[in-house]
Amino acid sequence: MSADSTSRTLPPMHRVTLPQPGPPHQVTLATGTPVWLVTRYAEVRQVLMDPRFDRRSLRAEDAPPLLVVPNLLDAPDGLLNQDGPDHQRLRGTVQRAFTPRAIARWRPWVASVVESLLDDFARSPQPADIVEGFTRALPVSVVSRLMGLADADWERIRHWADHALSGGAHTAEDVGLAMREFGAFAAGLVVERRKDPGDDLVSGLVEAGDELGIDERRLVTLVLGLVVAGHETTMTALGNMLVFLLTDGRAAWPGLAESEEAAATAVEQLLRSVPLSEGRVLPGLIRRAVEDVEIGGVTIPAGGVVAVQTNSAGRDPDVFPPGPPDLFAPLTSPGVVFGAGPHHCLGAWLARLELGLALHRLATRFPGLRAAFTPGTIEWREGQMTRSPSRLPVSW
Repeated sequence: MSADSTSRTLPPMHRVTLPQPGPPHQVTLATGTPVWLVTRYAEVRQVLMDPRFDRRSLRAEDAPPLLVVPNLLDAPDGLLNQDGPDHQRLRGTVQRAFTPRAIARWRPWVASVVESLLDDFARSPQPADIVEGFTRALPVSVVSRLMGLADADWERIRHWADHALSGGAHTAEDVGLAMREFGAFAAGLVVERRKDPGDDLVSGLVEAGDELGIDERRLVTLVLGLVVAGHETTMTALGNMLVFLLTDGRAAWPGLAESEEAAATAVEQLLRSVPLSEGRVLPGLIRRAVEDVEIGGVTIPAGGVVAVQTNSAGRDPDVFPPGPPDLFAPLTSPGVVFGAGPHHCLGAWLARLELGLALHRLATRFPGLRAAFTPGTIEWREGQMTRSPSRLPVSW
């Protein structure tokens, strides 16, 4: 089955049943590897911030298999799979580009991208596919400008990205071929920007990496990861948020148009309550204990693999009000969808900016936007680590 088709009816992501918050307990991956599932908010944050749970040991010789078909998350040179000083040094090449101050400087041009796409979308025959016309186009346009990829073949990049984050839709051979092609593209980009640097993020990464002595393989993997993460997650989140907002959450639509601040608050609530993934491939963010550690009254033995379920943590009744989210009520505790601790997502501020501006401007420009679909007729993009709509016809 392809990544863009389904032969069965699936619930929207906001209706997906998640593990209930409770004490750590063991579940088994498709590879047969047992993992400790951590679901409560406080314990999820504890694991993510405790250096006794790391990523590097997941690549050790004695580490059990996590994925049936490897993907980008397995890359040993990737930022995700570093810890300690090596991780901080590599992360430092990117971090200065993603500060809240830097993101604030990007706000005007992100807003201009949103408005330009909505101008085009408004001229579309109705019903129009808002995935093709907006939720997919927005993050691609932003990452294109940010990384200086305006002339890149984005259909080819999407093909590589689908394989890079494959959750079973492709064979190991196909994933390997796509990753080699994607790696060659990223390597060429690094060489090109070293010879002829610009004011884009890739040029900044190459310059910082060369100053810090980052080896070429890690630099290439870093660029590759940013190209994928820069559009995949935001596209998925925005599509799933719109499914909720145009169906069960339709009453909140006018409030998104009130102000950018109201939309930003709604984004935080939506991020914690509308998951990107059902956890079919991996049940959460994965770490491995380097020594015996007690979590929630349960001892995780040294070498034990832990999966932190951030979506369940976002619905922990000890921290957040139960039931449907009040989108315009500020969170009383920070969300954990972007992780926490040393591996907290570097692109979190940019994703928040894109999502907030997208929902605010969309609700402002299209106050009568309505679904030309039902939850049962949505075509889902499957076979990835995440799940999102591949088409969403709408009218206004």
